[in-house]
Amino acid sequence: MPGKHSAEVVGAGLAGLTAAIALAQRGWSVRLHERDSEVRAIGAGIYVWGNGLATLEALGLSDAATGAHVGPALESRDHRNRTIERVPINGPGQPRVVTIMRDHLIGTLVRGAKDAGVEIRTGSEAVEAHPDGTLILRSGETVRADVILAADGVNSRLRRHYDVVARRARMKQGAIRLTVPQSAEYVPAADRDKYLEYFSGRRRVLYTPSSETSLYVALVADEDDREASRIPVDAAAWTRSFPHLAALLSACAGATGRWDTFEFLTLTRWSLGRLAFLGDAAHAQPPYLGQGGGCAMMSALGLADALSTPGSPVDQRLRDWEYAQRPVVEHTQRWSYRLRKLNNLPDTARSALLHAGALAPRLGASRMRAARTVPTGHGRFAGAPPL
Repeated sequence: MPGKHSAEVVGAGLAGLTAAIALAQRGWSVRLHERDSEVRAIGAGIYVWGNGLATLEALGLSDAATGAHVGPALESRDHRNRTIERVPINGPGQPRVVTIMRDHLIGTLVRGAKDAGVEIRTGSEAVEAHPDGTLILRSGETVRADVILAADGVNSRLRRHYDVVARRARMKQGAIRLTVPQSAEYVPAADRDKYLEYFSGRRRVLYTPSSETSLYVALVADEDDREASRIPVDAAAWTRSFPHLAALLSACAGATGRWDTFEFLTLTRWSLGRLAFLGDAAHAQPPYLGQGGGCAMMSALGLADALSTPGSPVDQRLRDWEYAQRPVVEHTQRWSYRLRKLNNLPDTARSALLHAGALAPRLGASRMRAARTVPTGHGRFAGAPPL
């Protein structure tokens, strides 16, 4: 490929923005297409584990974590508000994780893209992408590039033209995600800085401080649980399951939220010729581990490293990238998918299982494999515990 390499990136989410920045920093000419009229964050808060933090550091965007919340532990609580699992974090030798408001993270990545020279086109909808490096836009424009990156989400329009879906499962559960102002009324002072997940029957409440003033809350339930999936939030219905969270649930009733049903997706292959799928378009996972965003960012950085390694054609570099990244990403997906089974257990059985898991260090290390990885270049990450 003589001259400056070129990339057309479709989708301005975590994966698309990360890949665009990393390629531009490596000397590529990059154009990023976002079909909406502006780049917007979808969701409320987000967990960024060690792999995501390492990716931001590698991009020179450590300031994305400015104002983030750094908690001392993740705890699971049973239907009686008893701690059944505790994972210490952010201490020496422990997993790193911070929580950030998603709009702040996306805003930082957009700024990083502009600083790196990425051309961001909003209101630009891609309708077809071809393995020869051709991209067709809704406007009728056709563009060619050395590589096309489809980061257009789990419902990827560009992926629909190819028989590459190995498995796609729509979960029975989903969540209402929202943000409420921080308040001392919600949990006892000793719990205020922790990341807390409460279980009761087939419902969960995720309590996530995400800045000094904002609290990210996820209300997880079965999709057919009409009371629990209703928007605005039915505070009375949720309080029946979690009476000790009455003040928090009352605040949720007045907040703007959105319901999302969880999905799981794997592909037979992540690339075709000069076309690659990344992020949720390639490996969507239910959010029970909170590692989907980190895996997307890690994989996107690895992609840029692989593409920028000379000596082989683009299609081979994409295959090398998949070979390096896929094992740890799919390991994390499998863990996330298995954890859905906790929803089906009676409270007593689930509590016993989580408590037993907390006493098994190898299980904990396996669950955190992706979260502990760090970039090493050439599409590879290192530092993860063995499978």
